[in-house]
Amino acid sequence: MTKPLVSILIPAYNAEKWIGYTLESAVGQTWPQKEVIVVDDGSTDQTGEIARQFASKQVQVVTTENRGAAAARNHAFKLSQGDYIQWLDADDLLARDKIERQLEAVRRDDNKRILLSSPWATFHYRTRRAQFVPTRLWQDLPPVEWLARKMGENLYMQTATWLTSRELAEAAGEWDVMLHTDDDGEYFCRVLLASNGTRFVREARVFYRSTSWSHRVSHVGTSDKKKEAILQSMKLHVRYLRSLEESERVRKICLTYLQRWSEHFYLERPDLFAELQDLATQLQGRLDIPTLRWKYAWMEPAFGWKAARMAQMMLPQLKASLIRHWDRMMFALEDQAAVLQATDESNFTRQKASTRFGTRACPK
Repeated sequence: MTKPLVSILIPAYNAEKWIGYTLESAVGQTWPQKEVIVVDDGSTDQTGEIARQFASKQVQVVTTENRGAAAARNHAFKLSQGDYIQWLDADDLLARDKIERQLEAVRRDDNKRILLSSPWATFHYRTRRAQFVPTRLWQDLPPVEWLARKMGENLYMQTATWLTSRELAEAAGEWDVMLHTDDDGEYFCRVLLASNGTRFVREARVFYRSTSWSHRVSHVGTSDKKKEAILQSMKLHVRYLRSLEESERVRKICLTYLQRWSEHFYLERPDLFAELQDLATQLQGRLDIPTLRWKYAWMEPAFGWKAARMAQMMLPQLKASLIRHWDRMMFALEDQAAVLQATDESNFTRQKASTRFGTRACPK
């Protein structure tokens, strides 16, 4: 029986620091039938040049004008031939047997509408420091329950965790190029709706690199475009869940979801907050004024809600930045130590060989 071809599709923009590692994890997959397609989305750094060092019969690298990650993914999909699709961002890593483990979980009587998922963990530089923390999405679930848990409990699955059949990807349609953030969340909602449910493969693993907030597509910050995109994605999430189940339970879940994300619009974009309030009314509820986490709520009386929320946004980013810099330093030290050890072992091997054959190694 012929093994299915898997297309590993990688959109890349100014990812020169990471693209080499990502391609190593893709090319090094133990599943033999694979193709890797990198779409360099108009990078202004050395991303394309580094990626082309991996070019081969299995690895194709193309360069396009900068149109965003969603457009790059759509382009990669059109170029692909695989029976299964593995989406992979240009800074993330797959465990060597990730794809093989998931395809081993496909049963003979399965149709192509089973959506395969896997565990994931964040890391900065050293993957061995990554901690896999299970959530209630880490199990086999029907589409309605998966989406209800995601929205009601503020959970998600990282993009690379999924392995999608081509039939399922075609049924879901293209990535939405108009969404400047959360395009992955909205896209996989459509994949989920077209599926017969998820199958969680515990042995497969994905490593999600935690980069600086300013470089993350998912970071909303003060961007009006991203706030508008988030609102559009939220409306679609609500519509998708209600298309699967129209009930009091679902309406409450949707209201919880809207309330949690409303802080992105309150005061800063009252027009968008009003749209959320209208949607809440349609769900037979009403949004409250967003509250800050207890660590920052004490600041509101003295400095105002906007300043307190800014602290709530920025202080965790500062902490993450310090941890990231520390991990980078340790990664560099460990890498240097590994190089020195390899050099010592190589010198020892040469010395041993010269002794064996009755010669002396030439001094340097």
